Amino acid sequence: MRVLLLAQLYPPVIGGEERHVRNLAVALAARGHEVHVATYDTGEPAQQDPGVAVHLLDHVGRRLPGLYPTADRPLALPVPDPLTTRDLARLVRDLAPDVVHAHNWIVSSYVALPAARRLPLVLSLHDYSHACATKRLMFLDGEPCSGPSLRKCVPCAGQHYGRARGPVIAGAVAAGSPRRRGVVDLFTPVSRFVGEANRLDQQGVRWEVVPNFVPDELVSMPEPPRDPALPGTPYLFFAGDLSEQKGVHTLMEAWRRLPDGRPDLVLVGRPADRLGPLPEGVHVHHHWDHPRVLSGFRHATAAVLPSEWPDPCPTTVLEAMATGAPLITTGRGGIADMVVPGESALVVPPGDPAALSAAIGALVADPARAAALAGRGRQEVGRFLQSSVAARFEELYADVRASARRGGSPAAPS
Repeated sequence: MRVLLLAQLYPPVIGGEERHVRNLAVALAARGHEVHVATYDTGEPAQQDPGVAVHLLDHVGRRLPGLYPTADRPLALPVPDPLTTRDLARLVRDLAPDVVHAHNWIVSSYVALPAARRLPLVLSLHDYSHACATKRLMFLDGEPCSGPSLRKCVPCAGQHYGRARGPVIAGAVAAGSPRRRGVVDLFTPVSRFVGEANRLDQQGVRWEVVPNFVPDELVSMPEPPRDPALPGTPYLFFAGDLSEQKGVHTLMEAWRRLPDGRPDLVLVGRPADRLGPLPEGVHVHHHWDHPRVLSGFRHATAAVLPSEWPDPCPTTVLEAMATGAPLITTGRGGIADMVVPGESALVVPPGDPAALSAAIGALVADPARAAALAGRGRQEVGRFLQSSVAARFEELYADVRASARRGGSPAAPS
């Protein structure tokens, strides 16, 4: 089967969605499929992987970066980019793919093509971008949003993207959802919460949860060497955007409340919020590559990932469990699908430094309990391995192709 994956970004750009697309591409190629990835040209060569052909797409952001909210990570907007649509038209004509699998907003540049109405199309939702202009389903004051309405979305998007861009993006999301519903054969949100929050049930579309995943070998890989930047003493480990929505400020306050003799705290991720002066024992690192992050998890006393937003299906939670790190997290968003509270992870209320500090203290004081959590975590992560998720996508591709030949809709998810 010839598969065309559409992704806003691809490694070496670092991020959960980028790693998901890359790992899926490699897994499909290993299963004998001809795999192509179309992604934005960021000015640096894309990572070369066996069996995967990467095609770089032009986009307006290269010429007019001021139109876009971010300079380092060009953002696919929820409207067709004329340059991207042009390149996709050529690519689809030359490749004649059997199925197209898009990820988030780059699909807008594809659905503008006539080919989108005749080629089977799967759309993975990694966040809330089908319904929310900021993709987070959160107001800027940190409170959860109950759902979209232009009365709420326009001012919220204006605060997030700026007065000029925000209303346009909010309006495009509202207008683009019906357009996508008309051509997407199957939506695959990464968790049930993502599917429900994007209101797929109310829209009457076909959808099935297909989660994020980690490589199979991560569970059985030899212990990686301890990265020289890690403390030589016990430490707690966090990986993700260094932002309030990921719970970093709550984590630092919880760490301060620990008694003397506490483990060091290592924070790794993209800088997002100001962390202020760092006390002795707190180490911050930016832009670590994946092997270094895995080393951080593997040697940690505990992985602490206290998301305060409805995290869709964070790969870092899976990586912590797969590498054997005792895990402390929250039950927000898709994380509720990923852990068994009290068995594969300690689950605390979001934004509660006292509860988080108590959970950390309990694990530090009870190595046997920490080991039990880690062992159960490695068992639970078996549901989120690359081989099983790639096999499921393979089945879904065959299903949408068969449905397209019959002129009908894919079978309803079980």
